[in-house]
Amino acid sequence: MKKQVNTFLADLQDYLRSEVKTPYYFGHFLYEEKGEAKYAIIDGQQRLTTIIIFVSALFNSIMRERDLTEKEEEIFESMIKRKSSYKFSTVQYDNQLFRDYVIDNIKKDHYGIETASGKRIVEAYDYFIDKLRLVELSQKEALLHAVVHASCTTHIVHKEAEAIQMFIFQNDRGKKPSNLEVIKALFMYNIHIYGGEDTDALIQEVKSRFEDIYRSISCIENFVNEDAVLAHTLKVYFNSLWEENSIEKINTEINKPTRLVFIQNFTLALHRSFINLSHLNKDQKENVEIEAALLSGRHEIVLPFFIKAYSNNLVPMEIEQLAKSLGDLILRDRIIRTRADLRSRLNDVFKDFTSSIEQIINQIEYLKKTTVWWDAYWNDDMLKNAVEGNWESNLHGTAKIILWKYENYLIEKEGKAGYAPIKYSSIIKPHLEHIAPQTENEDVAAGYDTYDEDFKNKYLLTLGNFLLLSAPHNESIGNRPFEIKRNSYNQLRQQREIQQMTENDHIWNRIKIGERKDKIMNFILHNI
Repeated sequence: MKKQVNTFLADLQDYLRSEVKTPYYFGHFLYEEKGEAKYAIIDGQQRLTTIIIFVSALFNSIMRERDLTEKEEEIFESMIKRKSSYKFSTVQYDNQLFRDYVIDNIKKDHYGIETASGKRIVEAYDYFIDKLRLVELSQKEALLHAVVHASCTTHIVHKEAEAIQMFIFQNDRGKKPSNLEVIKALFMYNIHIYGGEDTDALIQEVKSRFEDIYRSISCIENFVNEDAVLAHTLKVYFNSLWEENSIEKINTEINKPTRLVFIQNFTLALHRSFINLSHLNKDQKENVEIEAALLSGRHEIVLPFFIKAYSNNLVPMEIEQLAKSLGDLILRDRIIRTRADLRSRLNDVFKDFTSSIEQIINQIEYLKKTTVWWDAYWNDDMLKNAVEGNWESNLHGTAKIILWKYENYLIEKEGKAGYAPIKYSSIIKPHLEHIAPQTENEDVAAGYDTYDEDFKNKYLLTLGNFLLLSAPHNESIGNRPFEIKRNSYNQLRQQREIQQMTENDHIWNRIKIGERKDKIMNFILHNI
């Protein structure tokens, strides 16, 4: 959002600096007439919202320096608000916030804002206010003149079906809308054409579900984007992990005589997916196993399983077990880096997944132990071979997840009451520390091994020489002697483990690295 509003303001300022005499152009807008001088914005919502936020911030900034002129008051009343009549409304769940914060300048605690879209509204307004503080009054007046006298092109339609058709047509070129927007437009258009006497009821049903969907989007968009949710829903609805092309598949279905039943059922499934992923997003903030499963990746496999789990009303303990099992398998897949596709090994248990996770867990345990060639790409031998070698920079993300899980293993092993597992998100910018630095510290008393070819090739880049630190911690110790690093290793349990391993000699050499690698290897083979 910051980039978009920055571009908006920069473009206006560039226009003022140029010698162009034609009005500034805001682009094309598509409206549906709703009667009584009211219009629904079909295409151009984001641009118009940004314009209103900017103009409101601009008026606010001008009024801090002087009263508005009579002409400026007229402009304010025609563009922003006249008495108690607001000229612009955003989506229902953000509209009160928009009016309070942007129009009426009633400040709210940012932590009380529930939706991501609401936070973006506040961030955009604050951004414009901050930037305009640095702008002279004459420049602000020029910006207001440029906006008020800007031009645009518009198209107004009078029927919803025509509006939907225009939306599809206009976005069939240039910048594409999201697949979800296209699907909604296609559904609405087909209901208008084929709905008959049920058109109004079907329209209301689909609209209502999409209102909830868009409310959910604002809560999960930093977790998963709307088109990904559409793709995951396709897998759940057609009960196959192989489903991929959302638009093509849905176009096929709406060209069948059963199109209206499909639209109803798929919209319901889509609605449920967004709600379920909202629950998942909330749960991952509390549960380390869910967080680990999502951190490990392969969301195109993992999220359809989770959507089914929540749809089938699994209890929290079962969801945690599912997350642990799936997360470990996906992490193995990341470590081993085989080209074999997990989907073909999990698709059957995905299809059969209704109310029990037993088959899924059994299948995953089978893949971890089997020696049957077709399924043996993720077994313990493959895992051990992959872990043994050097971990180049492209594997550092995977190494951080392993060491985080190792930290929680040490917490559990310690077994003291009151010590809960730590969340990955609780570590400030997790970094991968090379205990013996990649660049040799040439101080003779540095406390590291000799950097001969054997050490550099077999020990320096192994898991035994890696440590999980926060970014501030890692940056503070840099390429320092081991004694200085060792004294700082007093936060996580694995850091204190390094202290214990070196308490007699305070040196970090290939023997210690080998010992620690064996500890981590043992953890991986028995816990991942």
